[in-house]
Amino acid sequence: MAQTVAEVGVLDPVWAKVVREAQFALEKEPLLGAMIHSSILHHSSLEQALSYRIALKLASPEMPEQMLREISDHAIKEGGIGDFSRADLVAVCERDPACHNLTQPLLFFKGFQAIQAYRVGHFLWISGRKDLSYFFQSRISEVFGIDIHPAAVIGKGIMIDHAHSIVIGETAVVGNNVSMLHSVTLGGTGKQDDNRHPKIGDGVLIGAGAKVLGNIKVGHCSRIAAGSVVLHEVPPCKTVAGVPAKIVGTAGCDQPSVMMDQILG
Repeated sequence: MAQTVAEVGVLDPVWAKVVREAQFALEKEPLLGAMIHSSILHHSSLEQALSYRIALKLASPEMPEQMLREISDHAIKEGGIGDFSRADLVAVCERDPACHNLTQPLLFFKGFQAIQAYRVGHFLWISGRKDLSYFFQSRISEVFGIDIHPAAVIGKGIMIDHAHSIVIGETAVVGNNVSMLHSVTLGGTGKQDDNRHPKIGDGVLIGAGAKVLGNIKVGHCSRIAAGSVVLHEVPPCKTVAGVPAKIVGTAGCDQPSVMMDQILG
């Protein structure tokens, strides 16, 4: 017997809220009925909906949708990706003023969708299926305009606003509850093939166009101002700005990645 929304809500309040919002959206805009049904209402869990959306978006003549669906289903289930995805979904809804409900990132926001597809690719990478993970990286770049190496390690509660031209390198590590805007690069500084990319702490806010380069640490709850080029370690709870970036003050609040306050001073 199918569970009611109320019954689902006891076990998974995030998914239950997605379903309620989807039903409301369907009433307001019937022309989106096919998308809303196929992407949300036809599924019994967020994991199933994510698998469907990832397969739909990344499908190509080289890899059909059904095969991608099977790969994504396995990765999401075995990799425990659902908990990360729920945290990401809530983060986007809470931090992005242009986001008004949980269904929007799932249906429309390429930053959220790209991160979920990366998570499948990362599972494939750590499972030893590297060629397939490179395929995911390539398709994510082609479809969403975001290049995340599948070996990069990214925590939960991630919000990427606008999500255009994001680059995250192979040995990069991104902590939990990090927010970044478009055109951010977490890159290397040369051709070395060892541990060469940044390590971003929890709760960090990275402004639009910022470049963080090299195997450096960015301390928890710090802020990187838009357009900055960061080449040296950033202490926790500080704000850095400029080219090259220098410390210009404290982070201004306890949770810069949540507050999204980018005003210096």
